[in-house]
Amino acid sequence: MAGMGKRLRPHTLTIPKPLIPIAGRPIVQWLVTDIVKLTAEKVDNIGFVISRNFGEKIEDDLLKIASELGSNGKIYYQDEPLGTAHAIYCAKELLDEKTIVAFADTLFQADFILDTEKDAIIWVQQVEDPSQFGVIQLNDEQEIIDFVEKPREKISDLAIIGIYYFKHGSDLKREIAQLIRDDLKDSGEYQLTRVLKTLQKKGTHFYPGRVDKWLDCGNKVATVETHKAYLGFIKENNLISSSAKITNSVVIPPVYLGENVQLNNSVIGPFVSIGENSKIFESRVQNSIIQNDNHIKNANLANSMLGNFVTYEGKTTDLSVGDYNTIYN
Repeated sequence: MAGMGKRLRPHTLTIPKPLIPIAGRPIVQWLVTDIVKLTAEKVDNIGFVISRNFGEKIEDDLLKIASELGSNGKIYYQDEPLGTAHAIYCAKELLDEKTIVAFADTLFQADFILDTEKDAIIWVQQVEDPSQFGVIQLNDEQEIIDFVEKPREKISDLAIIGIYYFKHGSDLKREIAQLIRDDLKDSGEYQLTRVLKTLQKKGTHFYPGRVDKWLDCGNKVATVETHKAYLGFIKENNLISSSAKITNSVVIPPVYLGENVQLNNSVIGPFVSIGENSKIFESRVQNSIIQNDNHIKNANLANSMLGNFVTYEGKTTDLSVGDYNTIYN
């Protein structure tokens, strides 16, 4: 999760993309929690590969996520954008026994228990346009026989979503190390796909793990849609904080209201998250993510993302506003 998240700017100018909140929790927290739910065995360590520029506060938040899941949290740095295999190798001390690798800008919905006795599993989702993704090919025994990056011809509609399981993490570590020693790059980077093919040639058997839904958080539109889907299926009994104050307002679920949220003369929902200490007056808000410490008045918002410490007074619109902005219409 060391990337800059340029497609989600301005929101990623002040916070890394995987820490953008979805229904009150960072994207990466939902992702890690959902992966742990799929494992029947205890997860001993959770490593986060980040940029050194993220800062101590964010590192502490990530370590807390691991601790809450009963795991040891570890921080690793990728100081240069040298590709997916290189990013994984930054956490090489964790690549030992059973290992799950996940790229932290995606969420998923699945209902299965991970079969840790298989050599390797790659999570996939059926897509309409495979040319935009890396895809897998299967044989009649439902074993993966090839990995193809953005195929020009339709050879498969099973797209790789960026989550992988390896029974022997040490094999993965060995092959990435060799890739880097041999300086084998694709488009200037050390790519995981090349490593997967090498492992397969040396006898590793790969199998698909199919998810019910694959939810992208690559840009503002996708993140708002992912937020909508996630609010629709997360299993939470109460998404409204007991400290939220709702005055002469209507809340149409599903809606998340953080600590000390104030609603006055407003209609909120469906599919809205409002972060702590935010205040909304005389407004209509639907299908939107509003982060912390915002002040909104006389607004009609839909399909919008607002960062932190935003003041907005205005009219009907579709917004993408970063932190510390004041807008009057």
